[in-house]
Amino acid sequence: MRKLLVIGIGAGNPDHMTVQAIDGLNRADVLFIPDKGAKKNDLADLRRHICDRFVTNPKSRRVEFDVPVRAEPTSSYRVTVDDWHEAIAEIYEALIRDELAEHGCGAFLIWGDPSLYDSALRILERVRLRGNVGFELEVIPGITAIQALAAAHATALNRIGDSILVTTGRRLTEEGLPVNAGSTVVMLDGKCAFNTLADKDLIIQWGAYLGTPDEIVISGRLGDVGAEIEKMREEARRKKGWIMDTYLLRKPEK
Repeated sequence: MRKLLVIGIGAGNPDHMTVQAIDGLNRADVLFIPDKGAKKNDLADLRRHICDRFVTNPKSRRVEFDVPVRAEPTSSYRVTVDDWHEAIAEIYEALIRDELAEHGCGAFLIWGDPSLYDSALRILERVRLRGNVGFELEVIPGITAIQALAAAHATALNRIGDSILVTTGRRLTEEGLPVNAGSTVVMLDGKCAFNTLADKDLIIQWGAYLGTPDEIVISGRLGDVGAEIEKMREEARRKKGWIMDTYLLRKPEK
């Protein structure tokens, strides 16, 4: 039976690669490299660089594939994402069927960690349930943007006895910050949802392109640095064509 490795490659720094991840790359006959278009070519380039640096298996080969662009959300965000995942599942199925031998091993290189706000595992489960191609699955964890953010700010994610909430910009906008939230990490925020919060005394620790040479970090009282973050974010996105950022919110210590 075919074997698939889903490998976390870290938040953007090739040095985030673990020994387990490097070993996984070298076990694979085929390395699948997603291409999200010219505006996000940096993401594919990093995967290529990782393969150039760490892969020593002379029998391995790379297969690059185009990732379809997700449609703009309609009345149902979930339906939009579901349709997008279905389109990617068709691509994954074709790759597994056509590029992997019956007992071959393939690897998907996943930004950050496959278990945190990434859809590869759910999409591969769709492929499995179709029943057209069989495979075994192995997941290799990677350093997340959350860990990279905490390291960049030299801070612990939690305070003593406190909880940690991980959420999205969409939910922060719709629901606000929970009353009992200790430390809140916000991901997938394309619209600076922190600006919707009434409490401007919150401390925000923000980071973009974490772990890369383009890393940007800003921290301070939300009311003081919120506008600066928004301006910096827009300038960076316009310059590079894409942005990946995340941030930590919490009340100031008493």
